[in-house]
Amino acid sequence: MLAEIITIGDEILIGQVVDSNSAFIADALNKIGIRVGKITSIGDIREQIIAALDDASKYAGLVIMTGGLGPTNDDITKQTLAEYFNTRLVLNTDVLDHIRTLLIPRGIRIHDSNIRQAELPENCSILHNAAGTAQGMLFKKSNTIYISLPGVPFEMKGIMTDHVIPMLKDAFMLDPIQHLTVHTHGLGESAMALKIASWEEQLSPAIKLAYLPSPGILRLRLSVYNTDIVTGNALLETEMSKLRSLISDYIFGYDSDTLEEITGKILRDKGLTLSVAESCTGGKIASMITSVPGCSDYFMGSVIAYSNDSKCKLLGVSHEDIDKNGAVSRLIAEEMARGARCRFNADIAVATTGIAGPSGGTTEKPVGSVWIAVSTTDLTTAERFTFGDNRSRNIQRAAIAALFMLRKVLIKMD
Repeated sequence: MLAEIITIGDEILIGQVVDSNSAFIADALNKIGIRVGKITSIGDIREQIIAALDDASKYAGLVIMTGGLGPTNDDITKQTLAEYFNTRLVLNTDVLDHIRTLLIPRGIRIHDSNIRQAELPENCSILHNAAGTAQGMLFKKSNTIYISLPGVPFEMKGIMTDHVIPMLKDAFMLDPIQHLTVHTHGLGESAMALKIASWEEQLSPAIKLAYLPSPGILRLRLSVYNTDIVTGNALLETEMSKLRSLISDYIFGYDSDTLEEITGKILRDKGLTLSVAESCTGGKIASMITSVPGCSDYFMGSVIAYSNDSKCKLLGVSHEDIDKNGAVSRLIAEEMARGARCRFNADIAVATTGIAGPSGGTTEKPVGSVWIAVSTTDLTTAERFTFGDNRSRNIQRAAIAALFMLRKVLIKMD
């Protein structure tokens, strides 16, 4: 089955709101074997909604819409759907009772606009929204199912999880779609393509390979369509075994893994503690580490030593070494890492110092130059990177490179 997702709202078209709904819906549908053929964003305009529905009906067996179901005059989706499906809006007393139950305990008076939220197309099936006042709606026309959901993400997710996905799984015999995503660091898209060219050339026709690049991380997604689960898993594992033999040094995780989670697991399993010293990354590494639940088991703390003076006072870096080598140098990165490890009495520490940009570079040390160091009680090592001229990407790439470097050292520790 092919599906189309239609997001409705001027706020999406002007860039005021990021469309996270489509990503969630597409992922949820894909997991049960429904492929999304198109994602369309349109404004709160009657003609655009009707045209989008007409276009989707030409090929899609399922159309899921989000947005435009609020109580204000600019939300016209419900009225347009009633027109499109040749029906009228009628007051649903059960929905009205739900709205009262939801709002009155919060001290909110019921206004006409709230009551209008309980007026729904007469020929739709209602998909109950336990978390809000705008109900989901399901229509059928010819061979297509149309579902309209509220645009508020947590409300949409609740209806998708509680009603839409179970209904679709019960109603259709869906061909499985299987994915295996490999997370890598250290090679860009072109370099990776050259590295695995021979493997890709002999890849089974049943498997589709996609390159998914982002700053610091390249994901390789292997997908199998229209194949039973057992056969699909066997195909994926066979090809993954071949791929691992080519790029094992660059792989750090699979599917939903994150580098910070993988690193944290190694620290916990080995019973080691970590501290961080950051200059150019400005706390990005610590933020990634502390995004993982339970990180207090291994994370001791961090220092953002942005100025030269703070590097010396907080981490024990030598003023003379900074004057002689510059703050962006191997020696200073190593001193920062050792200082962070000693300051927090940690087993291992990682440090960054560099030129994030957009200014501050020189011929010898251009914008994007970063030194990263890792220090243990037995050794301290450092590596230089040159990332580019974009500040935000440099920070992201440096933080990821630091965690990857930390992970490599941790793996070798007893």
